Amino acid sequence: MNAEEKAAKVAVVTGAGTGVGRAAALALAGEGFALVLAGRRPEPLKEVASEVGSAGARAVAVPTDVTDPESIRALFTRTVEVFGRLDLLFNNAGMGAPAIPLEDLGVEQWRAVVDTNLTGSFLCTQEAFRIMKSQSPRGGRIINNGSISAHSPRPYSSPYTSTKHAITGLTKSTALDGRAYDIACGQIDIGNAETDMTARMKKGVSQPNGTVMEEPTMAVDNVGRAIAYMATLPPDANALFLTVMATRMPFVGRG
Repeated sequence: MNAEEKAAKVAVVTGAGTGVGRAAALALAGEGFALVLAGRRPEPLKEVASEVGSAGARAVAVPTDVTDPESIRALFTRTVEVFGRLDLLFNNAGMGAPAIPLEDLGVEQWRAVVDTNLTGSFLCTQEAFRIMKSQSPRGGRIINNGSISAHSPRPYSSPYTSTKHAITGLTKSTALDGRAYDIACGQIDIGNAETDMTARMKKGVSQPNGTVMEEPTMAVDNVGRAIAYMATLPPDANALFLTVMATRMPFVGRG
């Protein structure tokens, strides 16, 4: 590594190929971070790496399955090999289950969501801790993607909502356990950012009162800006919880 590469802060973003992950990567690149882009599909990662490069930042694409501990270990090993340190982890990779009655949900569908959203974030956090505790200068920051569902569920969303509530517990525990090692941890809760996953909002989604209603969305770039704010706070400050949402979405008072 040359001196310029050593000077750059280094961020790992999971689920980086599309949507929120892509927006976060581009926003962080604009703040001078070097990026390690993780996700299941190589092609979208390569496209984002190219965009990051066009923004003047370095990026490497590392295809990763966050449900596989060996794949996660390889991701963080690669990060240190290329950049020598880790300053930021954005635990963003996630998925949901079909919107069907709770009693009809298969256990494998439940486990797939838990393994991706919760266990994957925990395993990535473990690897980040090991690096951040031992590097010099010591420490770093972890940001977890919590979602509005960390506060209030949508109908037929028990696996997703359960994991996002659990992410709040992981965020608090990580913030507490990281204090001694200068590792900060915060959570961003996102409501109706316009991505492929929220395209259905414009067609109408089920509401707690049994109706189906179109919901407002916001540009996903707003999420990128929020993550960049959290990521660039000085080491003695932490945004423990930050909510960014479409102003008119039915969240406050939901249910």
